[in-house]
Amino acid sequence: MLQLAVILPTFNERKNIAPMVERLDAALQGIAWEAIFVDDNSPDGTAEEARRIGRDDPRVRVLERIGRRGLASAAIEGMCATAAPVVAVMDADHQHDPALLPGMYEAVMSGDYDVAYASRFAEGASTEAWGRPDRVKASGLANRIARRVTGVQLSDPMSGYFMLRAETLRADAHRLSGVGFKILLDILATVDAPLRVKEFPLNFAARAEGESKLDRTVVFEFLIGLYDKWLGRIIPTRFALFGTIGGLGVIVHMAVLASVLSALGQEVLYSNWSAQTEFIIAQTSAAVVAMSFNFMLNNELTYADKRLRGFVPLLRGWAKFAMTCSVGLLANVGAGAALMRMGFHAYPAAIVGIVVGSVWNFALSSKFVWGKY
Repeated sequence: MLQLAVILPTFNERKNIAPMVERLDAALQGIAWEAIFVDDNSPDGTAEEARRIGRDDPRVRVLERIGRRGLASAAIEGMCATAAPVVAVMDADHQHDPALLPGMYEAVMSGDYDVAYASRFAEGASTEAWGRPDRVKASGLANRIARRVTGVQLSDPMSGYFMLRAETLRADAHRLSGVGFKILLDILATVDAPLRVKEFPLNFAARAEGESKLDRTVVFEFLIGLYDKWLGRIIPTRFALFGTIGGLGVIVHMAVLASVLSALGQEVLYSNWSAQTEFIIAQTSAAVVAMSFNFMLNNELTYADKRLRGFVPLLRGWAKFAMTCSVGLLANVGAGAALMRMGFHAYPAAIVGIVVGSVWNFALSSKFVWGKY
């Protein structure tokens, strides 16, 4: 009878799969287990490698996700895809030691604890083998921020190595953010009743093969995860991100507008035909530049789980973004020009035009550029 499912989110981990299965087999003697590799359509063939192993070992399963990415959401989907009563989440890159799994399983099954997790900062733990003191400091800072914002008082709430009963996870799975967040912290900050937690010191190892999945957006994703738990139910997270980037786009827009107006020799514009014509030229130029800026930043951050990569996909995505924003652009320029004819100053008129066009931009770009029609 199946007792434990080990969930391993992966992206470009092909060389790590077989050694990890061997380590799980050695560590989990006497426990009926399965490993579910949740792969985000890795180009290196990670999913196919797991399938190859699974043809000979039915304990190895693959959940391949197409068109979406993210560590937290992968962990959630994997934990919901098993019949095992207990689920564990760990990295597939060998930084997490599978030898801790039996002790964690015993703690959860004892009934004394709801969650067992491995801490990099508990007494007896070590990060020396990791060889990244910069990452150690960054993780320590993230933990301090997370504890302050969420109230979760653990030595390592950002740990990605933990175990709990599947029913505990499924009871609140619909309330988890699944975005830019360590899933353990997400769970602990979401459930209504406090969970009893058992801590295990972890000797955090260096990655065995491949490159770290952490990229330049990791800090941003951490912050949006905290935002989601704090204000996400008031203002949807993705809309807030889109709006924040839109705010930066306003700065870009106004800077370009001022530059073009200056180049045209106009410093203060009011209601006359020449001024209106030059304003339309400047406003259109600023809107196009700001739109391109917003597209690139949204692709990297707001829609990081659906990020477009490569010159052709980016060019195609920009074209779609431009098309879906074209009506918003017309509304933007039209509203601004109308206010100019009413005697408004150029800059307030421009801001109103931006607000009018932004609603349209978000609604359709979410579907046509990064989603599915």
